Amino acid sequence: MAALELERDMTAWRHHLHAHPETGFEERQTAEFVAGTLASLGLEVARGIGGTGVVGTLRLGRGSRAIGFRADMDALLIQETGIHPYTSRHPGKMHACGHDGHMAMVLGAAALLAQAQDLDGTIHFVFQPAEEHGRGAKAMIADGLFTRFPMEEIYGVHSMPGIPAGRFATRPGGIMASEDNFVIRIHGRGAHAARPHMAIDPIVVASEIVLVLQTILARNVDPTEQAVVSVTEFIADGTRNVIPANVVLKGDTRSYTPTVQGLLQERMAAIVSGICAAHGAGHDFEYSFEFEPTFNAPMCVATAVQAATTVAGKQNVDGNCPPVLASEDFGAFLLVVPGNYMFIGSGTQGEAGGTPLHSPLFDFNDSLLLPGARYFATIAQQLLGR
Repeated sequence: MAALELERDMTAWRHHLHAHPETGFEERQTAEFVAGTLASLGLEVARGIGGTGVVGTLRLGRGSRAIGFRADMDALLIQETGIHPYTSRHPGKMHACGHDGHMAMVLGAAALLAQAQDLDGTIHFVFQPAEEHGRGAKAMIADGLFTRFPMEEIYGVHSMPGIPAGRFATRPGGIMASEDNFVIRIHGRGAHAARPHMAIDPIVVASEIVLVLQTILARNVDPTEQAVVSVTEFIADGTRNVIPANVVLKGDTRSYTPTVQGLLQERMAAIVSGICAAHGAGHDFEYSFEFEPTFNAPMCVATAVQAATTVAGKQNVDGNCPPVLASEDFGAFLLVVPGNYMFIGSGTQGEAGGTPLHSPLFDFNDSLLLPGARYFATIAQQLLGR
C-alpha cells in the first residue's frame, strides 16, 4: 500500500473514531469498526475479549514466534469544545487522550504488515477497552488474552503533548507510575461552633492527617525513589456554625515499585490510626490498587529504540527519557509478558499538537499516524523477519 494512500485511510479511520467516542466497556461501535477494518485487511478477528476488547491476528509464514501490539479504545467524559468536521457527535464524550490516534496507528500497522512477504510468525493486534479507569487490561487478561493469544512481547505507544512532534521517547524500567486510591473517614463528635470543648473536631484531626501524610515522602521513602501522596478531596458534614461529626479525605498516591506502594499503604494506615487515637476519634481507612506501574523490559526497550531510530532517525529518539508520574493500564500487561511503552511527541506548547491531554480542546496530531504505523511494522520486521 502506498504511503499516501495508507495515510489517507488512517486519517479517515481516526476522524471516524474521534467523531464517535465511547467510554470504558461501552465501546461497542468502536469495537465493531475496529473488527470490521481488521477483517477487511484479511486478519482473523476475535470480539468480546474482556467485555468489548478486540484482537486481530495475522499469521505469516510458519514461524512459532508471536508478538503483540496494543491500542486503547475508550474516550473520556468530557464535552468537546474544539470545532472540526469530525467533532464528537456524542454529547459529553470525547477522545481527549489520543486513543483514536492510537487505534488508527495500530490499524495502519496491520495494513502494512498484511502485505509483508518477508516475515515469519504471528502478530496479535490488541484493542483494549477501559484504559482510563485501569480496568480494561485486567479484564482482558482475566478473559484469557495471553492464553488464547500467546505472545512473547507486547508493545504500546501514547502520543504526548510537550514533546516535539515526531520525537520518540522511552526508557528501561519504570516509565509511568502506579496509581493507588485512598479514602479516609474520620468519625468525631459534632457540636455548636461556640462550644468546641464538647466536640471531637474531625476538621482538626483531618487537617493534621493531611500535613503528616507528607512526612511519608520526606522521611520514609528513599530519596532516590519517586512517589506522590495527594489529598484531593476534603469533605465535611458541618455548616457555618456547626462543628461537623464526620470528615472524608480522598486522594491518590503514585510510585514505581511494589515496595514503595506497600510502604505508602502501611505508613498511611499507621498515621491515620495514630492521629485519630490521639484525638479520641474513630476512623475507617480504605486503600485500593488501581493502576500497575508501567515497567519496560530492557531487551524490549532496545528493540523499540532501534525501530524508532529506523523510522525517525537517531536525533529524534530518546532511549532514556524522564519517567512520568501519570498512570497507564498497559502496565498490567507488562506484569504477564515483557514489553515496551513508547511516547511519540505530538508538539510543544503553542503548537497545534501541544494542547494538553484531557483538555476539551485536545485533538490528535494526524502527522503522527504514518510514523506510528511504521514504528510498529518495523518492530515486527526486526523480531519476525526471515
